[in-house]
Amino acid sequence: MNWYSAADEPEEVEFGPVRGLSITGQGEPAGPVHLTSIAALYGVAGSLLGIAAGHGRMFEMPYLEGRWWVEDERPPFDVPREEWWWHLFLRLPDSAEAVWADEAREAAEHPAAARVQLVTFTEGLCVQALHSGPYAEEPKTLALMDAHMRDAGLVLNGLHHEIYLSDLRETDPEKMRTILRHPVRPARS
Repeated sequence: MNWYSAADEPEEVEFGPVRGLSITGQGEPAGPVHLTSIAALYGVAGSLLGIAAGHGRMFEMPYLEGRWWVEDERPPFDVPREEWWWHLFLRLPDSAEAVWADEAREAAEHPAAARVQLVTFTEGLCVQALHSGPYAEEPKTLALMDAHMRDAGLVLNGLHHEIYLSDLRETDPEKMRTILRHPVRPARS
């Protein structure tokens, strides 16, 4: 299964470990902490791209990803957005050496670069769907995913994951494309 593709309708997929640059924080999407963290992540990634090119292992800038959660008993959309937590992530190819992440963090000229870490995570079994349109309309796609999970006897087993296939500066929200992914496991009887 391709990490960067999803069907329009909910589907079950499985993924092994992935590695990349990540930064963790709390705050509303597109708020000051979130935007500063994105800038730091891209600053380190830009340095890493240069280091990789110097070693003859060039690669393209990966898509931005976010894994989201709330530390509250309420449903996520009932929690104020400034209380949302996130891991922002840029997936690295296997050809990128781990030591380059340290070099890139030191070379990046961003005050929050020290918060960027090299991480590996495994999502395993997931339900995912491609959401087309504004972020504000994601709950419609998430409802379809929830229905698929109920019908398949699956429950959440990890953080809500988004992969932003569109440029975040896109001015037409109808053109936005985002993979929505939920790690899942069979429900216990």
